[in-house]
Amino acid sequence: MSAEAKKPRLSLTKQIFIGLLLGLIAGGLISHYDPSLAQIAKPFSQLFLRLIKMIIAPLIFASLVAGIAGAGHFKVVGRMGLRAIIYFEIVTTLALAIGLAAVNLTRPGDGVNLPPHAAAPEITGKPQTWDQILLHTVPTSVVQAAAENDVLQIVVFSILFAIALGLIGEKGRPVIQFCEAVTETMFRLTHIIMHYAPIGVGAALAYTVGHGGLKVLVNLAWLVGTLYAALVAFMLIVLVPVALLFKVKLLPFARAIKEPALIAFSTTSSEAALPRAMEVLEKLGVPRRIVSFILPLGYSFNLDGSTLYLSLAAIFVAQAANVELTIGQQITMMLTLMLTSKGIAGVPRASLVILAGTLASYGLPLEGIALILGVDELMDMARTTVNVVGNCLATVVVAKWEGQMQEPVPEPEPEGVV
Repeated sequence: MSAEAKKPRLSLTKQIFIGLLLGLIAGGLISHYDPSLAQIAKPFSQLFLRLIKMIIAPLIFASLVAGIAGAGHFKVVGRMGLRAIIYFEIVTTLALAIGLAAVNLTRPGDGVNLPPHAAAPEITGKPQTWDQILLHTVPTSVVQAAAENDVLQIVVFSILFAIALGLIGEKGRPVIQFCEAVTETMFRLTHIIMHYAPIGVGAALAYTVGHGGLKVLVNLAWLVGTLYAALVAFMLIVLVPVALLFKVKLLPFARAIKEPALIAFSTTSSEAALPRAMEVLEKLGVPRRIVSFILPLGYSFNLDGSTLYLSLAAIFVAQAANVELTIGQQITMMLTLMLTSKGIAGVPRASLVILAGTLASYGLPLEGIALILGVDELMDMARTTVNVVGNCLATVVVAKWEGQMQEPVPEPEPEGVV
């Protein structure tokens, strides 16, 4: 065998790291010489996001239907869903509490005086009430839900469809086989799209740094540092003990989710990481029916990073506006966010809408949002990554809780461009 044939190919993870590094360097140069050139990188980043988004609806639908109806597991869906919701509620509440503790400890808003005439960004929509959140779970049109990539509505329709399909017995077998074939095809398509990931994530970082400039690393650095520290604390105080409690092997888990986490960090999109996360969790030993149910469900109800960010950002604005909220008011705010944050997935400009509603409820200036927007992309990178990591862990935890964890599937040497 020739030396050329033996030459190992770079793994996808290494390619993504190289893409991130080149994107950071390109973005720094662009911001120094001509920030307007950042627009050149944006379409290449958006192309990657579009490639991912186009497979989300068929992947979730086909894998859920094949997993639930194909093996007759629709009887345990209710139990799994209840366990997942209990887990989600406990973990997101802890995330909110850690966010409040961090912002009160470091007080990043002290000395940051809000500009007296700062223009508040236009916010369309308002936080959803409990009844709106409930009604939003059921689509009026599954075609519209698929077109808008509304993950929760796709999950609800898929579960109901799978239950009905299972009830008709052998007549539904051709549909189940079709869904199994579609699922395998979507995973194969994910592999193809991942070849473009290094370019997509590099372009995303180049645009972010080139557009905002390296100065965004300095402006409001205390706020950004507080968020990053709080998210690290959340992972160490909550996620690691949960993993140990359910006997999740940390190193294999970390190796499995590194690529989805990198994609989430660089694109600031949880959706971009979803197909790859589903694939690697299945290889880790989580049954497909659990992956296809719990992981998308977590995208609506278990946004750990986003909920932590909301509590931190709201108190930051209060500090910047020189408004002291009592401990009672902060606890009430946390309880309110426990409900409103569950509707994030169905709200346009999600986090901003929830934050604006929270600020208005406590008489805090909406101009605080304009202050945060300068570094929001940097914070979005971290909170999106924690969202993905938290949901991947939740999926493994439910599989362990159900006693359904299987042996990991050895992953073949990844193909890619050297």
